[in-house]
Amino acid sequence: MWSSAAQPQTKAVRPQGRADLRAAKRSACRRQEAPKKNCTFEKKESKMDIDLYFSKQLRQWFEQREGRYLPWKEGQDPYKIWLAEIIMQQTRLEQGLPYYERFIAAYPSIKELAETEEQKLMKLWQGLGYYARARNLQATAKRIVAEYGGVFPDNYKAILDLKGVGEYTAAAIASFAYDLPYAVVDGNVYRVLSRYFGQALPIDSSAGKKWFKAKAQALLWEDDPANYNQAMMDFGALHCRPKNPSCGDCPLAKNCQAKANKQQLELPKKGKKLKIKKRYFYYFIWQSPSGAYYLRKRQEKDIWQGLYEFPMIELDKPLKTSELKTLWAHWELEEQDWALISGQEQQQLSHQKIIARFLWPKQPLAQALAADWELVDAQSWPNYPLPRLIAQYWEKKQLAFF
Repeated sequence: MWSSAAQPQTKAVRPQGRADLRAAKRSACRRQEAPKKNCTFEKKESKMDIDLYFSKQLRQWFEQREGRYLPWKEGQDPYKIWLAEIIMQQTRLEQGLPYYERFIAAYPSIKELAETEEQKLMKLWQGLGYYARARNLQATAKRIVAEYGGVFPDNYKAILDLKGVGEYTAAAIASFAYDLPYAVVDGNVYRVLSRYFGQALPIDSSAGKKWFKAKAQALLWEDDPANYNQAMMDFGALHCRPKNPSCGDCPLAKNCQAKANKQQLELPKKGKKLKIKKRYFYYFIWQSPSGAYYLRKRQEKDIWQGLYEFPMIELDKPLKTSELKTLWAHWELEEQDWALISGQEQQQLSHQKIIARFLWPKQPLAQALAADWELVDAQSWPNYPLPRLIAQYWEKKQLAFF
């Protein structure tokens, strides 16, 4: 028999659990002793590192630079932030800022905006386009006065429920006014994220919208959501620009997938190509014997609803100058000579191209040919909101008179 002294000493070995196997696998991968296919977890770690790098670099960039002057951000006033966000939709900052300043001067409170006359509101909005925004502003102001006593709601769900407010605007108001943790996703954010992460999902697809919203929210600085959102938008507007990005001195360049693959100008992707519809407007600039002009208010649910225009005929195709005389039949009038015929005046909208000509009949019109025509004299003319196409033509024509 073996004596106890002579028996070999054995060390108890603990069975390897999952944690031990993962640790061993990780160690082997780092020593490059394991097949690459077995090291997929390293990709997961690198993705996490890329996210952390993005957040750290963006914060550092934002804190070291002088921010853009945005007057509505001072004081965290939700009314001013809401007003600015609506004005800035589909609008460049340099174009929208003067409108914001005029609106705040005219309507310093929600109550005053709710009570203003629509014609005055539309005149103030003239030139910004997307005129439904102005009507939605007033409808929302009236609701806030009626339901909230004139105090802007302070939670995301209630803000999102307001007319004319989508997810982006609700997130902007919630974060900038109330420091709530909601990430904004606008064109700048789409561009920055798609380039940095090399994300080719179309930004106008349901899958794309879901991915970008989730990624923006995951990167959000929970301790400072307002500055995170501002940093993202500023970085896209000032650094990661659409056509001329500053890749040479980009703080995110180290891990930017678009830069690595030379895809900066290819991202972000869009799936749907917008089809532009051409519309042909023929305006009759008629004067009464007293010299006043006939105008009509556009009531249809169409472009420029609520704005004023000259009596107009819309056609499916353009007419040659020699064919313009056929338009008299529309008014059930005999043909007459023109005092003046303009060239083509054009305005490009997001989904339509308006091609217009202005026709000046030689003879004055004694009475309106339709019930919705109004006579407007020269003194009252500045009070009427007009489409930019008409306003610009009229200004040019008036200058030509002198």
